Amino acid sequence: MLKVATYNIHKGFSPFNRRVVLHELRERLRELDADLVFLQEVQGEHAGHAQQHADYPDMPQHEFLADPFWLHHAYGMNSVYEAGHHGNAILSRFPIVLTHNTDVSAHRFEQRGLLHCEIDIEGRRVHCLCTHFGLFARGRRAQLQALIGYAQAAIPATAPLLIAGDFNDWRGQLSAGLDAALGVQDVFCLQHGKPARSFPSALPLLKLDRIYMRGFDLVQCQVRGGRNASDHAALLAQLKKR
Repeated sequence: MLKVATYNIHKGFSPFNRRVVLHELRERLRELDADLVFLQEVQGEHAGHAQQHADYPDMPQHEFLADPFWLHHAYGMNSVYEAGHHGNAILSRFPIVLTHNTDVSAHRFEQRGLLHCEIDIEGRRVHCLCTHFGLFARGRRAQLQALIGYAQAAIPATAPLLIAGDFNDWRGQLSAGLDAALGVQDVFCLQHGKPARSFPSALPLLKLDRIYMRGFDLVQCQVRGGRNASDHAALLAQLKKR
């Protein structure tokens, strides 16, 4: 069995940026007990946070969250500014044998990326794509085509594939294109007939986050909201290999 989670961590701050919640996020992630964790809005560096918040860790957020449960991790820097940068990350209990980050920004006002990790899971190479699409429909369509083009060029058509992240796809317009082009399936559509509601975390209404799979069978999936520290709920899926 393989447990996969995706979580937009809102740069380690509570909704409305009232307080640092990285220690709570780390506990939530440990409770999920996932083998692979796809993270979005991960702060790789920020010059001012440690000075303003006494409990802010002195390392990149993905390293702080990974230690010591996920020995392998990768970070893709997407949005760069004077104080630092943030992006996507993947935490893994299995060795990451390849990592590559691709810019899929649709315009200069939103820097977005696609983090690709090839992971050796008990001798089986699984390709993992972690992404965070933009807020505007036109940009999301462009990012979808960029993701499809990259996957078709970089990943064998028969290879096991996991795609997860915050797609901002509340209108449900992207899944059909991914399925047709890459043969992936939304795990929540398989189990419940519709995508998961994941935002806001306290009372999820909008369907923003996704886990897509290829080369696996779904055992079960669930939304883990309620007392999440982030403004998004986490999604969790249990899969078995074919």
